[in-house]
Amino acid sequence: MNYQFVRFLMVGFLNTVVGLSVMYILLHLAGLSYWISTCLGNSIGAVVSYFLNRRFTFRSHSTITKSMLRFIAVILFCYVVSYTIGRNIVEWVLRNSNLTSGIKTDIAVFISTGFYTVLNYLCQKVFVFKVMKHEEL
Repeated sequence: MNYQFVRFLMVGFLNTVVGLSVMYILLHLAGLSYWISTCLGNSIGAVVSYFLNRRFTFRSHSTITKSMLRFIAVILFCYVVSYTIGRNIVEWVLRNSNLTSGIKTDIAVFISTGFYTVLNYLCQKVFVFKVMKHEEL
């Protein structure tokens, strides 16, 4: 069993609950747009994710400066790719449905979050918190 991935999922569950809660609060209570709500929710979830994944999931010894810059790049990449794909899929699949735009947006947020989780894990493992050679420490 890949315990690192299990730890990633545990951290991911926590930051997803935090991020999705913020997204849906901003969408429904604050009345903000899809992009503003998902960006702010993801940003807050990303802060939780960075610190927990750095220490708990990947047990990284890379410098905060180096890993933080990579982390931000990965988060931005994963956000744009995942939330664009999720929204486009929902718009395409449900284009002829009678669902309200609000429900379609909620579905798009949920689906995009799934894409984001998988892509984010792969990019963090390979690019942000990769196992460093002794001389890089």
